[in-house]
Amino acid sequence: MSKRIDVNNLNVFYGSFLAVEDVSLSIEAKSVTAFIGPSGCGKSTFLRTLNRMHEVIPGARVEGEVLMDGLDLYGSDIDPVAVRKHVGMVFQRPNPFPTMTIAENVLAGVKLNNKRISKSDGEDLVESSLRGANLWDEVKDRLDKPGSSLSGGQQQRLCIARAIAIKPDVLLMDEPCSALDPISTLAIEDLIQELKSEYTIVIVTHNMQQAARVSEKTAFFNIAGTGKPGKLIEMDDTTTIFSAPAEKATEDYISGRFG
Repeated sequence: MSKRIDVNNLNVFYGSFLAVEDVSLSIEAKSVTAFIGPSGCGKSTFLRTLNRMHEVIPGARVEGEVLMDGLDLYGSDIDPVAVRKHVGMVFQRPNPFPTMTIAENVLAGVKLNNKRISKSDGEDLVESSLRGANLWDEVKDRLDKPGSSLSGGQQQRLCIARAIAIKPDVLLMDEPCSALDPISTLAIEDLIQELKSEYTIVIVTHNMQQAARVSEKTAFFNIAGTGKPGKLIEMDDTTTIFSAPAEKATEDYISGRFG
């Protein structure tokens, strides 16, 4: 069950520093939304607020609303751990747990959530998650080998399998291909196209061609200067953003005049 996300007037603080200012946007269910913009403009910080991951940094807080199908993820009665069960995350560098086997890596998030799972259910979930990440055929004969024995591109798909094993509604991807070669990047992009039929996907990318290839909507973030907050400049259909953006700053960034 993928979910729609509506963000209203979101400010993100680290202590007294305002990192991201007054972002309002909607992310449609079962689609891919890309965040683009220069380094340091707050797009990864903003992405992390969508599953409260930024809260692992002391002093981080938000003002505003993040609604998932109308439920405020920052409501006083909401447990951040429960939020992360519904909103999975894939990071920039593949990070399989090095001491765990491929199969154990897939089940790590499920077990972390204290789910007791029978051996046969576990085996089924490992297979379905690896199939979902287009990795099953490559690793099915070595599930007991370390996750770290895989190539970088395979490790990243293993991390995607781990994220989808907890059956989230939303998948956040923070530059998931930046550490990968072009062939692995293509495999992840193909996978994103397949996964969007089941999940709401948000991807931060520095690769504009990638944003154009994988997303339906693109949001451009920018920053006025060092020490200033990141802001959402505009968001629209990806084809519009890349062909006829409303803001000059967006056009300048896309055409390579800055950033």
